[in-house]
Amino acid sequence: MIRKAFLMTLKPGHQAEYQKRHDPIWPELQQVLRDHGVHDYSIFLDPGADRLFAYAEIESDELWRRIAETEVCRRWWAYMKDLMLTNADNSPVAIDLSEVFHLE
Repeated sequence: MIRKAFLMTLKPGHQAEYQKRHDPIWPELQQVLRDHGVHDYSIFLDPGADRLFAYAEIESDELWRRIAETEVCRRWWAYMKDLMLTNADNSPVAIDLSEVFHLE
């Protein structure tokens, strides 16, 4: 299992709406994530900085990248783009983090 962590940024004033749109997350998006080997996916909010810390355990980087090719993921990105910093394709601007310590 690969541990993956990354940061994303919300636009100011959108914390409540971001949480609302994830409660619950679309069932079809949950299925796409599971079908692409994603486990134990969590997103945490730093409310003072509008920053999101995401952590997921994934089966492979290739499967993770293929999520972006799905219709459900593209639709989710379009649905969320007004709340967060995004790239030209509506994907969230994400900064990958490198693991420097792990205790099991």
